Amino acid sequence: MKYQAEYIWIDGSEPTRKLRSKTKVVNVGSKPPVWGFDGSSTNQATGHFSDCVLAPVYTVPDPLRGSNDVLVMCEVLNADMTPHVTNERSATAAVAKTYASFEPKFGIEQEYTFFQDGRPYGWPEDGFPAPQGPYYCGVGGAKMPGRDIVEAHTLACIRAGIGIEGTNAEVMMGQWEFQVGVLGPVEIGDQLWLARWLLERIAEEFGVDVNFDAKPVKGDWNGAGAHTNFSTKQMRATGGYAACVAAAESLGTRVKEHIANYGVGIEDRLTGAHETAHWSKFSFGVSDRGASVRIPAHVARDKKGYIEDRRPNANVDPYVVARLITETACGAASAKSKAPATKVAVKKAPAKKAVAKKAPAKKAASRR
Repeated sequence: MKYQAEYIWIDGSEPTRKLRSKTKVVNVGSKPPVWGFDGSSTNQATGHFSDCVLAPVYTVPDPLRGSNDVLVMCEVLNADMTPHVTNERSATAAVAKTYASFEPKFGIEQEYTFFQDGRPYGWPEDGFPAPQGPYYCGVGGAKMPGRDIVEAHTLACIRAGIGIEGTNAEVMMGQWEFQVGVLGPVEIGDQLWLARWLLERIAEEFGVDVNFDAKPVKGDWNGAGAHTNFSTKQMRATGGYAACVAAAESLGTRVKEHIANYGVGIEDRLTGAHETAHWSKFSFGVSDRGASVRIPAHVARDKKGYIEDRRPNANVDPYVVARLITETACGAASAKSKAPATKVAVKKAPAKKAVAKKAPAKKAASRR
């Protein structure tokens, strides 16, 4: 007896990494072994030394094949078994280990756009559809193209055991979203990459492409993001609102580094319009979708919960965004907890001057 293992990995394409996969037939009773591939064909090696290694790191049931078949998320290693330069998972695992005591958790809202024949799926061949307005969470008729693909993808994720939490149609026609979470920094990357692979694989059956561009259509149309929700055990605890505010503030201390790693095309999407803050400025606020970081209204009300970084693009690497947020927010909290307490000088009240008491005057003896 044999089963099929679909090995899935992230390539070295620039400027945006792409998913690759190939099938290995494995004997039932054996785990998917370490395998290899031609890195010169995936922008991960040169032709004169092209061998790269696929190391299985996360396996789930394959919802598209037989009951014994599996999907295998892999890390890419060099031939000497060290992490490849394109392997972001390895660095994220190290950061997750460093800040494990904070128990960081993530939920990512993955937006994307269906395309067919070079145009968003369902758009007229000439011109544009009706302006944005009826599409977000909409229902009915020709204005909601792609729902059959979304339904098939959701069911596939559930059957695979991926932590999909929901789906909805987005603001632009042909644009949709699914959410994955609540997971640790490494797990959110493993599962979101597999969910992306499943989406692209299922869309193949419909003759449709999945587009993760940050601004798939220029003009007065919404971009596509990957809003990233983040919390620690301190933020989730009763009375953790101060920790939520501190985490939001910390993300404003490394703005350039985060923006540079939040996906390609961020300047086109984060313009200050279409529910975004400008990429060059940092802000946070309660229930503010025009801020860089949003604190949900119920978090402010309940005085605990999480924050939402609204800056990452749809094409962001989830390993990278989870690593940066963990490193920044947990690092700041850790440094604060280790800082020596500031001693407050207590002013002593001035000593009171002793008042010399005069001895009572002796009465003069009366002469008789």
